[in-house]
Amino acid sequence: MEISEKKEPENNNNISQTATLDSSSTTDIIDKESEERQARELKAGLHPLKNKFIFWYTRRTPGVRTQTSYEDNIKKIVEFSTVEGFWVCYCHLARPSLLPSPTDLHLFKEGIRPLWEDSANCNGGKWIIRFKKVVSGRFWEDLVLALVGDQLDYSDDICGAVLSIRYNEDILSVWNRNASDRQGVMALRDSIKRHLKLPHSYVMDYKPHDASLRDNSSYRNTWLRG
Repeated sequence: MEISEKKEPENNNNISQTATLDSSSTTDIIDKESEERQARELKAGLHPLKNKFIFWYTRRTPGVRTQTSYEDNIKKIVEFSTVEGFWVCYCHLARPSLLPSPTDLHLFKEGIRPLWEDSANCNGGKWIIRFKKVVSGRFWEDLVLALVGDQLDYSDDICGAVLSIRYNEDILSVWNRNASDRQGVMALRDSIKRHLKLPHSYVMDYKPHDASLRDNSSYRNTWLRG
């Protein structure tokens, strides 16, 4: 009995060490793959981005109930990892003003799905900005360029961005990983304002994803305003 009791903590430690090693190994593999990809792109004369990105979209038919989940409705459009690849993709995408309501455009880093429940998003939240439809396309493009070009502060904490096209207005949101890091959240807000050159009349709201899950809404009951 005494031998058994002595072995249990050793086993637990082994399990913990194994989990830590597995996590570290996965990160090392991802970093190595990213480095190898960038090396290949440089050799080909391309200009690699810091991150690989994926464009997604969601289209729902108003007034029609569907049995498919929100996740099933998210469709992958295209992925890119170089400056040249981005422009090839972006130049062929329909402009927001030409898309029907309601439609969502998503731009997220590779490996992160545009879902609240994704492991990269579940502890995070998003900054929300509402725009008149006549100007939303310009602000969306400015945000996309800042995101792809890794120009925003706390960029490693950013997961992606969404443009929600609605009937009376369009809603732009920037998703981050850690909603509890107030300093990072506020620094991201200031960086977005600066890069988009937002007029003082525009208000930004922040909402953690767990609050969205509780009230089943993306944009009601925001927690921070700035």
